Amino acid sequence: MTATGTGTDWKLPPKPTARLRTALILGAVAAFTIATCLPAIGGVQLDFGALISHRDNGSGLLLQLFQPDFAFLPRTVQPMLETLQMALVGAVAAALLSVPLTLWAAAPTNPNAVTRRILRAVVNVVRAVPDLVYATILVAMVGVGALPGLLTLFLFDIGIIVKLVSEAIDSADHPYLEAGRAAGGTQTQINRATVLPQVWPLFANQWLYTLELNVRISAILGIVGAGGIGRLLDERRAFYAYDDVSIIVLEILVVVVLIEIASNVLRRRLV
Repeated sequence: MTATGTGTDWKLPPKPTARLRTALILGAVAAFTIATCLPAIGGVQLDFGALISHRDNGSGLLLQLFQPDFAFLPRTVQPMLETLQMALVGAVAAALLSVPLTLWAAAPTNPNAVTRRILRAVVNVVRAVPDLVYATILVAMVGVGALPGLLTLFLFDIGIIVKLVSEAIDSADHPYLEAGRAAGGTQTQINRATVLPQVWPLFANQWLYTLELNVRISAILGIVGAGGIGRLLDERRAFYAYDDVSIIVLEILVVVVLIEIASNVLRRRLV
């Protein structure tokens, strides 16, 4: 505010700007990005010239992909059903086991720090291993088929659900826990009577999310022999039948969109 000779002239102080700070951050991000593309200082080697030298192969492949062979569609039905079965069974099995594991991994629902930290460490290890690595190992252990794919999806889902829901429980206030303890209830009774009714929507949200992810991941797992539509996708790719690959990709896209729509409808009703 300022004062003039004719009276008091109130003016708002200038609005602080963060242009310099924003410019410095953007400059640092740009410099780091450029540095990671310089092989001379250990950056990743990007051969942009390959886009030109392989343009004929690329254009031919794209031409095939844009001409899907719909006559191949009936052959994809059974593998796609197997993929959906793997996704659903893996998600349901993970949903059942994730409830007790999540309650043991969250501090408000498990005061025992030793068991809580051990379980969190195990879940972090499970979550850190890529799903493709799980599938490769499990295929070597139990053979080619749907079983290694199902086990991979189960482990993948457990890592996601327990991690996200337990952290949500940790970050929320739980005044009803104190009421339960004051009433003399055991931790198991308190969790069952007060915590679970509060966190069911969190569980439902994550279960539906993992079901969507399972369908996408199943297509990749089949490439290493873990069953489902991915095996057929890898077979047609190996024969350079990219018009068949195109119809498989389109089918996966349609199924994923339909599952996402159904999940959103269920999520609005449950969450």
